[in-house]
Amino acid sequence: MSKPEQDQFSPRQSAVLEEALRLLVEGGEKALTTAGVARAANCSKESLYKWFGDRDGLLAAMIAYQASKVRTYEPTGSKLTREELRAHLLTFIRDLDEVLSGEVSLALNRLSIGQAGAGGGKLGRLMLERGRGPIGKRAMALLEAGRRSGLLDFSDGGEAYETLYGLAVSDLHVRMLLGVSPETARKELGSRAERAIDAFLRLYGAANKWEEPRIRHA
Repeated sequence: MSKPEQDQFSPRQSAVLEEALRLLVEGGEKALTTAGVARAANCSKESLYKWFGDRDGLLAAMIAYQASKVRTYEPTGSKLTREELRAHLLTFIRDLDEVLSGEVSLALNRLSIGQAGAGGGKLGRLMLERGRGPIGKRAMALLEAGRRSGLLDFSDGGEAYETLYGLAVSDLHVRMLLGVSPETARKELGSRAERAIDAFLRLYGAANKWEEPRIRHA
């Protein structure tokens, strides 16, 4: 497992982004100013502009940094075993659920929804381009590696990923945005990953590679 998106940030930049995310959670959009971030992270505004550009650039970096916390498989060219594929899927789903159910993700999503409702939408586009998009690409690389290894059977990687995402997340993220408590969410997440993998493999597992017959997709 690796975090390729996070590698683009130095340890100092990562620390600054963590402070920016903390400010967003604690104070909302109004707290997210270059002066406020510089003060909280004990760095100069000049450094912020050098590293991230304007405020939109800072937001994009924050989203990319947050998305990088979802670990995914980095292709090596070698075939995966059943155990390796399942372990990679398990790590991905657990990371995804942990990130999406965290205060930072909820704050970012609420902010983007609020902007979209007011006729904006820029943050929402950033969330898709720098957040969900890269996560999806890395996850599909894992699924493709599983197919090349003869463990998965699908014709559309995007469709397979959307199925995996839906099984992993279900409607929990939406319910948390509407007010479901973190305690309730954590109880649900406890057994969700294993059940999501089992359901996904029943749909997309190659029939001759798993103990039970699987549904094959043409």
